[in-house]
Amino acid sequence: MIISNLPRRCLTLVLGLCLSLSPLQAWSIGGDELPDIGAASGNMFTPAQEKQLGKTFMRYIRASQPVITNPLLDDYINKLGNALVEHSQGQGSKFTFFLVDSPQVNAYAGPGGYIGIYTGLVLTTESESELAAVVAHEITHVTQKHLQRAWYAASNMSLIQGAALIAAIILGAAAGGDAAVAATMGAQAAIQQQQINFTRHNEQEADRLGIHILHGAGYDPRAMPSFFTRMGRANRSYGRELPEFLRTHPVTNSRIADSLGRAEKFPYRQRPDSNRYLLLRAALKEQTFDQPEQAVAYFRAILKEGRYRDQTAARYGLSLALLHNNQYEQASAELSKLMQEHPDTLEFVITASQTDMDAGRKQSAIERLEQSSHKFPLSYPLQVTLAESYLQAGRTQDAYKKLKQLASLQPENTRTFKLLAKAAAALGNQAESHEHMATHYYLMGALEPALLQLKIALRIPGLDFYQTARLESRLKKIQAEADELKKERKK
Repeated sequence: MIISNLPRRCLTLVLGLCLSLSPLQAWSIGGDELPDIGAASGNMFTPAQEKQLGKTFMRYIRASQPVITNPLLDDYINKLGNALVEHSQGQGSKFTFFLVDSPQVNAYAGPGGYIGIYTGLVLTTESESELAAVVAHEITHVTQKHLQRAWYAASNMSLIQGAALIAAIILGAAAGGDAAVAATMGAQAAIQQQQINFTRHNEQEADRLGIHILHGAGYDPRAMPSFFTRMGRANRSYGRELPEFLRTHPVTNSRIADSLGRAEKFPYRQRPDSNRYLLLRAALKEQTFDQPEQAVAYFRAILKEGRYRDQTAARYGLSLALLHNNQYEQASAELSKLMQEHPDTLEFVITASQTDMDAGRKQSAIERLEQSSHKFPLSYPLQVTLAESYLQAGRTQDAYKKLKQLASLQPENTRTFKLLAKAAAALGNQAESHEHMATHYYLMGALEPALLQLKIALRIPGLDFYQTARLESRLKKIQAEADELKKERKK
């Protein structure tokens, strides 16, 4: 799938940018050669345009979907994804991976290397290699520029027909969805069939090259047909109410056979699941319960009965459930045992520190985080948790200094700017605080609140020339985007 549920504004941007695309050059990997589709136009789809489109896309995703901001979970999926990228044609390119908090079994790739994975899909996978297989598949959608190739396929059609084709791809429709979108746009039945065939070709290509990525990164290539086989069985059992993944990634017997045949070319490789993958699943499972006491009961039961996949991960899930149920002493006791066994596992260190903070043991939490911070100075989850702990403990200057560094390293991280706004306000820098909140809202796709924050900042007395110029420039830019969005909604 490419992307789904994209607002009309972003669709307009996609269509505009897809009118000027660079040609794809033929290349081969393991004997599988991609076609040279030739020059779709004389113009170039520049990296700068693709980057800007991706950022715009991500803002709308944050505005419309529950994107997870938990630093540990976000760190894992980005490390997994970027390790796979290094064995793809996108090696050295900027990719951003994110988790969407939803029980749906789904994943998608957007422009600019933004790839979303639903938590429901993570919990559906039975191994880290299966999760890597899905991520590798989506990486290939990006590296093979399927949006651009879709426009090339539509270039001989009328503008309305081409728009229907691109819309179907962007909305992530499969066979039935293709027809629905095309019919809505007034396209002909022949175009509907062409779109179905084209997206199936894209899926096969993503499977084929994804398998090579898996092998190169040290994962089991057979994980891809294995996951498809289980999805195929689910396809037959779901009937009409298919999960989104099955609608946007149609699984057929021929597709399973093709991926299995390609995977069989590689020697068998058994790769154990990483601790971080198992801990991720435990954390996501804990989040599925409506009440924390339900999660506590669940993890206690599976530990007692031995119905766990990994005991350490189950104990971590119990620790999280106890923390969220305000059972701080029991959570601390379990986490202390885990840290004795695995002293450098950041999930345990950070969760233990959060437990101490919530229990009022602020100094103990900070000392633990600072000690680990010296060992892992480049860990964003560790550094941002330390900064947040400084804020809670009243060490505002320390928090501000660390958050400024993190903001420069991760300029699209909404969590950092929200914390930075709090730190600046506590230090009396009101204009700066509102500016950081404006950045937070803008990254979240909330343009009106971002504009309000900038207007408040400009009314604060004592601004120097440079502050005023910067704030007015940002206000003008966001206002123009908001005005354009309003015009599109009226059409």
